[in-house]
Amino acid sequence: MNELSMEEMAYYTGRSLATFKRDFKKVSELTPQKWLIRRRLEAARELILKGGRKVSEICFDVGFKNLSHFSKLYKDMYGIAPTLSAI
Repeated sequence: MNELSMEEMAYYTGRSLATFKRDFKKVSELTPQKWLIRRRLEAARELILKGGRKVSEICFDVGFKNLSHFSKLYKDMYGIAPTLSAI
């Protein structure tokens, strides 16, 4: 859940940036950036539904830096605010 640039993602996979983007496109309809956001939202949802923690803590733990941005993206993806998912 660390903040990774596209260049870092490519480096960690042992590819050039162009090759990384091309290979990623073969396996996903999402860009690497959008895939990472989706994965963070999925992880956040799991933690929210599990309960026992504040939404703000979860937001930052999964890699978001802004709670309002996280809330908007979460609502766009799941149709409900993260605070309401916790109820």
